Amino acid sequence: MRKAWIRAALALALALLPGPLWAQQRAPTTVVACSGTFAKDSSHLELVTAFKPKNITFTDVESSDGSKVPASILFPNDPKRRLEVWWSNRTTRSDIHLIVIGGQSTWTAPGGLRLGQTLEQVEKLNHKPFKLKGFDKDRIATVSDWDGGELATLAGDCNAGLSLRADAKASAEKIGALTADKEYSSSDPAIRATKPTITEILIGY
Repeated sequence: MRKAWIRAALALALALLPGPLWAQQRAPTTVVACSGTFAKDSSHLELVTAFKPKNITFTDVESSDGSKVPASILFPNDPKRRLEVWWSNRTTRSDIHLIVIGGQSTWTAPGGLRLGQTLEQVEKLNHKPFKLKGFDKDRIATVSDWDGGELATLAGDCNAGLSLRADAKASAEKIGALTADKEYSSSDPAIRATKPTITEILIGY
């Protein structure tokens, strides 16, 4: 009788825990820090140890210029947890060169960066406006300079790069006026009018 009462009391206590706290206790870690498992001197073996062999594979991925690059892929069959890790030493699969967060991934990058964030949200994380190149043929703009903001110096000596896509409703005329060969401030009204959001995060060493 006493054991049954204790079990019931425990169940009630767990049920009364704040929702976010209880969810955090169950949720897997999907935060990239430039230390530990994702430190510059990490390796494929360390990723396997941390995330288990079934959740990681080593295969070719496509780079921005269309060439193939061998990389370790975390959670390759789960778009929301997928993470690419490129190596400086491809033979030994060691020394991180680049970490790529893209697609539907929900990973959080250093500094609190996440896919889908707006210019205003990124400015808040950077504690000031920053510079970016205008839009390419795919309506993508890229950060060119954090302008001495918070995101310019990340713990662990890594760097963050962003690609942002203009809102689908932004006119071709507005996009065409912001060319990729020129640099703009994130506070520029013309840039803000296109309402771009983060579509890819690159964390490099």
